[in-house]
Amino acid sequence: MIIAIAYFISSALFLLGLRDITHPSTARRGTSLAALGMFIAVVGTLLHQDIVDYRWIVAGLVIGTIIGIPMGLKIPMTKMPERIALSHSFGGIAIALVGVVEYYRHAGVMTAVQMGTIGFEVFFGAVTFTGSLMAFGKLQELLPGRPMTFPKQNIITVGSIAVAIALIFFLVVSPTSTGIFNLLLVLSFVLGVLVVLPIGGADMPVVICLLNSYAGLAASASGFALNNMVLIICGALDGGSGFILALLMCKAMNRSFSNVLFGAFGTVVAAPKSAATAEKPTIRSGTPEEVAQLFKQAKSVIVIPGYGMAVAQAQHTVRELASILEKNGTTVKYAIHPVAGRMPGHMNVLLAEADIPYDKLIDMDDINPEFPHTDISLVIGANDVVNPAAKTDTASPIYGMPILDVESSKLVMVLKRSMNPGFAGIDNELFIRPNTMMVFGDAKQTLLKIT
Repeated sequence: MIIAIAYFISSALFLLGLRDITHPSTARRGTSLAALGMFIAVVGTLLHQDIVDYRWIVAGLVIGTIIGIPMGLKIPMTKMPERIALSHSFGGIAIALVGVVEYYRHAGVMTAVQMGTIGFEVFFGAVTFTGSLMAFGKLQELLPGRPMTFPKQNIITVGSIAVAIALIFFLVVSPTSTGIFNLLLVLSFVLGVLVVLPIGGADMPVVICLLNSYAGLAASASGFALNNMVLIICGALDGGSGFILALLMCKAMNRSFSNVLFGAFGTVVAAPKSAATAEKPTIRSGTPEEVAQLFKQAKSVIVIPGYGMAVAQAQHTVRELASILEKNGTTVKYAIHPVAGRMPGHMNVLLAEADIPYDKLIDMDDINPEFPHTDISLVIGANDVVNPAAKTDTASPIYGMPILDVESSKLVMVLKRSMNPGFAGIDNELFIRPNTMMVFGDAKQTLLKIT
């Protein structure tokens, strides 16, 4: 009875937490409620009558705490996508191992439903583990950010998924076939690699959401296998919300879900250059002193943050510059693209961390009509989300993706370390337009000089 009550309270706290994190003013409370719900769920589970020895459990708690607290406190916001990918991998392997143990303990006495849920649990858990490690490698640049493809890749991937599903159904009919179970486990680990490696770096926000969904589905399947209500509820919330968010990210990029998974987005086929385009483009560059003089005269400024701002940890310096501009009578707003950064909401969290009022963070659809009337658009480390090729170049892999219309501003200032392309590996024609001024260097140091 105590365990049932603990699980009921935990489930309620998860729902309340999910509701609260939908708004910035209550997000911190929502996170705390969800964490409290998880704590109660863990304590309730530790009271289970089937536990006969706490030594391994205590060891796991100690090791997890030693790893988890430094990860939470020490890892900067710039590395949050990588940390989330690692967390997904931990969750995936944990759930897969639970499925393996349950199978070898009870394979001979499982019902068809239990065997099916064990199969899906192991499948999603293993895919989440290796897929998350591949995502971590791409985000950390241990692996190339571009799509990594091979001949017949999509056919092999889809065929492997079909084989894995067939193996699960075979196990439902013949649950004691350990060879088939082991084959399913190995194939699932391989599938995690096959599914994520062909996805380009520009699609990492979608991958993060998708892996979140996989982990949730695996946890929910584990709940059915273990007859654990809190796992079913928590996993369903996680899986459903992650999948919905992945679809929203695809909509923000104007691309289909299947195109993200199988389109090898980011693979660029070089077009033959004409005599005009073969010439070296003219780049207009400026100094922080020149930029400061232009800012003094500006009446309206829109800041466009990108991953470069996160890397430079420049969000606090952005706020300092904005404060000076506002004291000078300049209106300052912030344009947020749905997939700016390496995960959904990345820029929102960074700017909120610098105490920038949330009502000044304006979504793409609402801010785009304001660019033609804006004196200066300040692009800080953003690239693909401001690339006009998405609207003009039908051969570009980002063609059709909605972007921030910064090129229509009276003046565009781009703070960037170099002319290197962004995460999608595509050159940005915005940088060579006549109304663009490039300011090269570390974003934080450049902003300090301007300020």
